[in-house]
Amino acid sequence: MWRSWWLAGLMLACGVLVAARQDEPWLAAVEFVVFAVLAVLLSPLVFPKSVTAAQARERSARDGRPIVYWRPGCRYCLRLRRRLGRRAGRVHWVNIWRDPAGAAAVRAVTGGDETVPTVVAGGEAVVNPEPAWLLARLAGA
Repeated sequence: MWRSWWLAGLMLACGVLVAARQDEPWLAAVEFVVFAVLAVLLSPLVFPKSVTAAQARERSARDGRPIVYWRPGCRYCLRLRRRLGRRAGRVHWVNIWRDPAGAAAVRAVTGGDETVPTVVAGGEAVVNPEPAWLLARLAGA
């Protein structure tokens, strides 16, 4: 879990350092806001609440919803999350940095790598799918 917040903290620290070097207060404020936005985007705050891999498998078996394995700081995960919009709540999210079983599930699908996002929908596992692929599965569910 510490890795998730470490990235966000690093971005905020960079924002403070960059802003402190500016002579113009308005430019310092703008630069700090840019780094603060990046910190939020790299944090777990942008994603729906994560569950464990075991919980996700159990819930998916009951309701048929896809499982997305992700990690904070992953731009492809962020792209997928952003494209899902409000439908992101219809997916079970597993943060592989918080759940070793989730990381193991991803390694099993990818041949040993922890490449995310990895999506399991209807028994089919896809690594870094196009958002349209997942949206189509959500429309059918």
